[in-house]
Amino acid sequence: MNRRATMSISKSNFKERSLLFAKLSSIAYNDNIKEVKAQVKKLGFTTVEFYEKDGAQAYRFMNKTDLVIACRGTQPNEFNDISADLKALPVMAETVSRVHKGFKLEVDDLWPMIEEDINRTVNVSKTLWFCGHSLGAGMATIMASRSKHNTSLNDPIELYTFGSPRVGWKGYCNSLDVVHHRWRNNNDIVTTVPLAIMGYKHLGTQHYLNAYGLVRNPTGWQLFKDKWRGIWMGLKQGKIDSFSDHSMVEYIKCLEAYALTK
Repeated sequence: MNRRATMSISKSNFKERSLLFAKLSSIAYNDNIKEVKAQVKKLGFTTVEFYEKDGAQAYRFMNKTDLVIACRGTQPNEFNDISADLKALPVMAETVSRVHKGFKLEVDDLWPMIEEDINRTVNVSKTLWFCGHSLGAGMATIMASRSKHNTSLNDPIELYTFGSPRVGWKGYCNSLDVVHHRWRNNNDIVTTVPLAIMGYKHLGTQHYLNAYGLVRNPTGWQLFKDKWRGIWMGLKQGKIDSFSDHSMVEYIKCLEAYALTK
């Protein structure tokens, strides 16, 4: 039996949790409920709830000890998703400071349903987690913030994001009192937007996957060299590195290898 299916998320290590939430963030792109139930059952989740409104989508995955909200990322063929990504003007957040307008509007569509569901199903014996990729990462960040600032809801334990864009201004980032693990794959283009010149900041602890898919923390000249190495390696494979690095397939492949390391 899958080890994950027999233990709570809190009892797994960081590498296992990162891989689990990467898989759940990828599964969130599938709107076939029957397939999703079969997929997450193998990961130890017995209950699935699907939220959808005006193109915004998210899932609730639950077992005896955990409740995970996984937000779906951008679908290139979905006008609503593209529109949300492009609405990059900062607007007042529900909590403090300013956030990305498009991400906020997506959350506004789903949050009443999710908030009610969390309030009804989470109790002191359940832990609350958020995760997402791309647009879903931005949505998960805003949802985790709202949950943290809502005294009637359990505090989120952790937030895991993959290929996350910048979500809010510095004041907003500083107010997010949630453990946030932000995964970035080499030249992933989505992690570079919206532009910092617009006031946007990244938040959380960055975990960087280098051009070889290894977890490293390069800075300065080493980071510069690694990014160009990734571009060159991509060209040799006929890929545009900044786009291929954003794929959840790539994130999961790297994290599967990482989970096997000591």
